[in-house]
Amino acid sequence: MSIRPLRPHLTADTKPVARQGLWIGVATGLYGTSFGALAVAAGLDVWQAMVLSLLLFSGGSQFALVGVIASGGTGVAAVTTSTLLGLRNAFYGLQVSRLLQASGWRTVVAAHLTIDESTAVAIAQPDRERTRVGFWWTGIAVFVFWNLMTFAGALLGNALGDPKKWGLDAAAAGAFIALLWPRLTTLRTRLTAAAAAAIALIVAPHAPAGTPILIAALAAVVAGALPDASEGSDGEAIVDEDLQARLGHHLDKTIDPQDDRR
Repeated sequence: MSIRPLRPHLTADTKPVARQGLWIGVATGLYGTSFGALAVAAGLDVWQAMVLSLLLFSGGSQFALVGVIASGGTGVAAVTTSTLLGLRNAFYGLQVSRLLQASGWRTVVAAHLTIDESTAVAIAQPDRERTRVGFWWTGIAVFVFWNLMTFAGALLGNALGDPKKWGLDAAAAGAFIALLWPRLTTLRTRLTAAAAAAIALIVAPHAPAGTPILIAALAAVVAGALPDASEGSDGEAIVDEDLQARLGHHLDKTIDPQDDRR
């Protein structure tokens, strides 16, 4: 099955989005080495680690599963924890499916590629064309690089040492924050982000890996239930124009649609 139909035709407007997705795939994929190494250390062989990575394809869920196995937990506990963390992808799918409007076998592929990074890039775009390019290029790039580096990590095992020494544990999180930041242009979104970050920091020392993110999502639920103080009487969002101008100027300098350099 060719992946060519998955990739919309690139134009001057969509090339920067495709490059962004590609580099996010590289940054996220690098941390796959740590999963491969940890999976082997937990008792899986190379091929078991690869099948898990190819079919599950959800970093938090993968780390949670091998973490429970490594600590002596049962298979039921490992699968339950992994499934709990993977539920967020189902919520992503509700929004992404409306944006992509994929059909047939593309729906199945899109569901598998619906992860944090592909969703973040997709919803950050101003129109449907760039949304589709952002989703497919990011999703495919992360899938390819994540699994390649998982294989490398599983082969090399402990020879790599602690991935945190190389900063690989922060690569994916850094890329995600970079995507999120330009969207925090209203008081409501900034307060929600700050509250979620505070909740995650408080919960992290006392909860299993990945769980703090789910608990922090409560901040968004509460924010959605409260009156929006960042909207005017006419319902229009009150936007920080100075921040928006600075972000726009930075993005213009960082991603020039006319720049075709690789």
